[in-house]
Amino acid sequence: MSLREPVSMDECVYFTNRSVGKGKIRAWVFRENCPKCGKGLMGKPKDPKTGRAKIRTEEYECPECKYNVSQQEYEDTLAMNIQYTCPKCSYVGEIAVPFKRKKVQRIDEETGKKETVEAVRILCEKCNEKIDVTKKMK
Repeated sequence: MSLREPVSMDECVYFTNRSVGKGKIRAWVFRENCPKCGKGLMGKPKDPKTGRAKIRTEEYECPECKYNVSQQEYEDTLAMNIQYTCPKCSYVGEIAVPFKRKKVQRIDEETGKKETVEAVRILCEKCNEKIDVTKKMK
């Protein structure tokens, strides 16, 4: 199975490229066509003054027909494509999973305490190691 890679960031709702321990993760989520008109790619609404996307808005909009859908409802229909190198067994694989973040407990490396983060969890195809694609925290 070969995943299609994005040519530009304009095609993506989400993209990340990071290292996890000894392994690496590259993940992206493609934008989908409008469910109403089928012509435009859904995206964040544009600010009329600057012409840039409104980053903090909680909805997605079709640029063609102006159809709006909530962020949660739209993102639940998307699929996340992931290329990874397992930090445990160094297996290189790729997988497509639903783009649904779940609350996951992990141990913070700095403090040593347990913390709850939002992440998409996948399993290594070879050794079944849990690999988390976490939401970036500020």
